[in-house]
Amino acid sequence: MEISGIISAIVIGIIIGVLGRLVLPGRQHIGILWTILVGIAAAFLGTAIAAGLGVADSKGIDWIEWLIQIALAVVGVAALERVKSRR
Repeated sequence: MEISGIISAIVIGIIIGVLGRLVLPGRQHIGILWTILVGIAAAFLGTAIAAGLGVADSKGIDWIEWLIQIALAVVGVAALERVKSRR
């Protein structure tokens, strides 16, 4: 993976993390750094899942891939919120 690919993955991860946090109802007591890290992980994992399903590459915006990534970010933010609230 080239450096431009890594940078774009980080930027997309930030967007995915923020969108995942916005979709999740209520207030989350996690920091922005955790949100970004969850978003980056969701972006990479969502891309892998979309590629496995054969929907990662299309002629335009990959809406299904974005939905998978955002859903994973919601799950990740909710799981992290639950873990951090138990402390």
